[in-house]
Amino acid sequence: MGEYLIVASKDPDGAAEPRSDALAALARSHGLTIRRLNESCWLATGGPNPARCHQVGPWTLIGDVLNRNRPRLPHGGPDDPWDYERKMLARFWGRFVGVRFGPRRQLEALLRDPSGALECVVWEQDGLTLICSHARNWLLDHLRPDWRINVERLTEALHDPLAGSGALLIDGPVAVSPGTVQPLPLASAPETLWSPAEIARRSLGPAPSLEEARTALRSALDEAAGGLAGLGGPLAAEVSGGLDSSLVAASLVCAARAPVSLWLNAYGTTPESDERVHARAVGQALGFEPLSVPHATAPLTAAGLQAMAAEFRPNAAVLDTPHDLAWARHILEAGAAGLMTGKGGDSILVQAPSAEVFVDLWRARGWKALRSPDMAELAAANEISLWTMVGAARRQRRTGHRPPIWDHPILTPLRRDPDVHPWLRDCDDLGPGKAFQIAGVADSVSHNNPTALSAMVDVRNPLGAQPVIEACLALPTWILAAGGRDRGLARSAFADRLPDLVLGRRSKGDMTRLYSRIILDNLAVIRPWLIEGRLAALGVVDPVAADVELTPGTLMWRGQYAPLLAAIVFEGWVRAWECRLGPADRAPPPARATAPASRVSA
Repeated sequence: MGEYLIVASKDPDGAAEPRSDALAALARSHGLTIRRLNESCWLATGGPNPARCHQVGPWTLIGDVLNRNRPRLPHGGPDDPWDYERKMLARFWGRFVGVRFGPRRQLEALLRDPSGALECVVWEQDGLTLICSHARNWLLDHLRPDWRINVERLTEALHDPLAGSGALLIDGPVAVSPGTVQPLPLASAPETLWSPAEIARRSLGPAPSLEEARTALRSALDEAAGGLAGLGGPLAAEVSGGLDSSLVAASLVCAARAPVSLWLNAYGTTPESDERVHARAVGQALGFEPLSVPHATAPLTAAGLQAMAAEFRPNAAVLDTPHDLAWARHILEAGAAGLMTGKGGDSILVQAPSAEVFVDLWRARGWKALRSPDMAELAAANEISLWTMVGAARRQRRTGHRPPIWDHPILTPLRRDPDVHPWLRDCDDLGPGKAFQIAGVADSVSHNNPTALSAMVDVRNPLGAQPVIEACLALPTWILAAGGRDRGLARSAFADRLPDLVLGRRSKGDMTRLYSRIILDNLAVIRPWLIEGRLAALGVVDPVAADVELTPGTLMWRGQYAPLLAAIVFEGWVRAWECRLGPADRAPPPARATAPASRVSA
């Protein structure tokens, strides 16, 4: 959705007020619309579907606010100072941040909705409190804040698949976490009002029947798709041919009955990235004809990589900028203002059920888990025996959860394990399958990071919305993997809406080779970009290893493209922010003990 900037004067009668007025004039000159929230605070909005204000009790909620169909209010009490806010986040969902004013109409607290659909970065400077969603050059050039890139955190983030939704890699501003309230001043400790682990503990109770679970999932997706479709403006929708976007399409057509002016399908040049047959089958079942267009690519350039990476967080989606620009053109030419996607489904619906799903069932039922007819199918899908899964279940109680980290030869080895993502710090009573699902939810927050597409079109992700997140987290993973299949519950819940060609397929569309081609075809740019770049100068990337790894033969033999793509994007991000803040330097890391993490080479 659109962008916002909030500026509040700590002393409206003091020296900060002229600085606030100058910023308002600057924001207006860059096309933003200014609205006074009170005499000491103003809001600037712009972009597609600009944020609106909603008054809920003492809170001004900025963005899209929707009523829950069947809210489940938490049990609070008079001793909980945030009882009202916990109930508010259960009654409403959407894409919003909130501000609350205290005595003398001074800003006293912020909050961010549980989905994390709107970024919320805050800092205090020269008597002002500033909160925003985007890192705009005009704003930072004017303010010149005293920030620095945290090289140690940057190093850890390159090894962390969940870095896209955790702490910022800059010392100075603070990112408010989803589902969290941040009292002001910023030295105050934040308060977590909502967490995935808290919702996931509902799955530890008596398991619902399969039919009850189907109803819960279908109702949640219908609520999310219908609510986001009703935000206004003509709609376009992604229909990749895969299951996730097909589920969203079914809810849009069958439940929301939303008018969609354009159904878009992108196909790659390899068989596994061309799903036009499946997209057409979905269209025939639901009554529309998808427009299939090639997945657009373009040669990488150093200037382009740096220009695309200037937001608060490094975002691998910037490598898809040519595709984003092509889709934006199709969507705008069709007269649409919003795009519904299927992003987030892989994680929340349990796309890749592993032996960890059996471990979850074993923790709940012990040896009775062997009676489940789905577990034999699960073992076969993972090409292991049922007894191997039993052994893994018995060992897991001794080893606990190990958050994954990336391991790649070009990355300098860590001197300590990274900080665990906040959402994974309180999962010891949950099984590893559920913990992995929560990690996926944390990763899905990054789908909302700004892109070239979201700058022109309001991108909406129903599968990353709070109703769907909560419904799926509250279900045991073995029910979500009903039949021992990936997204098994979703397949059966939508069996009356989607064609068997999509529901029954065992393969999944895969763009991996497309992104590997991006690296192979652009090695002339990528090699000096990383070998002679800022990450190498800071000791984050090993230039000698990069020289060996970034060759066609090694790439085709060894692969491991995900951490390489991350390194390419992080390099651009560092260069962009050093232009703003000055050169980064490495400080010695603080000593601390951490739990071991499991290495992956994705």
